Amino acid sequence: MRFLLFSLAIFSITFCIAQHEQHHPAASDTAKKSIPKEVHAQVGNAHLSIHYTSPAVRGRVIWGGLVPYEHVWVTGAHMATAWETDHNLAINGKPVPAGKYAIFTIPDKEKWTVIINKKWKQHLADEYDAKEDVVRIEVIPQSLQAHQERLSYSITKNSDQEGTLSIVWEKLKITVPFQVK
Repeated sequence: MRFLLFSLAIFSITFCIAQHEQHHPAASDTAKKSIPKEVHAQVGNAHLSIHYTSPAVRGRVIWGGLVPYEHVWVTGAHMATAWETDHNLAINGKPVPAGKYAIFTIPDKEKWTVIINKKWKQHLADEYDAKEDVVRIEVIPQSLQAHQERLSYSITKNSDQEGTLSIVWEKLKITVPFQVK
């Protein structure tokens, strides 16, 4: 009888955990640290890659808390997020020669500044220098209904010559359109 009750208890606990994870996928993310990630995409002839470290929300206040408003943010964790392209690009009409760059942002409640900076290898924004900026563009953050537990970058091919860089975290999305030259 004890074995039957024990087996029933284990089954019930396992079933409840599986149901919780099915309805709350972020709950299954048990990594306590930021995770290194990378994204690769082909837009026209350009191969693009992004290397970043993905922090998690973990119940924290992100915007205006962990990530303060009106300050340069590495837009990831630890090392600067690196964006590499093997073809020339244009962002907001400004040229971005083939190469490797850092992505920084300056978050604010109403608008964000997205920065593409020449010095891609640096810790956080400790060594950030605006003189190294290649492009600065203002974007309006989009509110999302769904919660995104971990910071996520993506590159979407819109056509052979156009794409979009997207950054999603918590309940916000930032998009930056670009052209392959």
